[in-house]
Amino acid sequence: MKKIEAIIRESAFERVKEALHAIDINFFTYIECKGVGNQKASNRVYRGAICSSEFINRYELTIIVNDIDLRKTINCILDSAYTGEVGDGKIFVSTIDESWTIRTKENGDESITQKTLLDYAAV
Repeated sequence: MKKIEAIIRESAFERVKEALHAIDINFFTYIECKGVGNQKASNRVYRGAICSSEFINRYELTIIVNDIDLRKTINCILDSAYTGEVGDGKIFVSTIDESWTIRTKENGDESITQKTLLDYAAV
């Protein structure tokens, strides 16, 4: 299993989310965050108030996938978050040694495979 952490533009979040759903990656967590990077800070005036862009709004996605789904998930994020401009984001991948589903007590690959109630009825 692999853990994918992707930091993407705020404006790309909906596009990335829809693209992940299209490849059947339907469970992930995300947080709204701010960051600094290679983009230059600037001040903007909005309704008479000066707004600084020193900190850039981002989303950080955390996705756990089976090893066989790693490349398609990464390619999906790369394609859907891409603008070609500085600040498109970063993707980090690490190995997950163990995982557990609390409700069913399943572990390993079974713990991250989505099942419906019908799947459980068949068991």
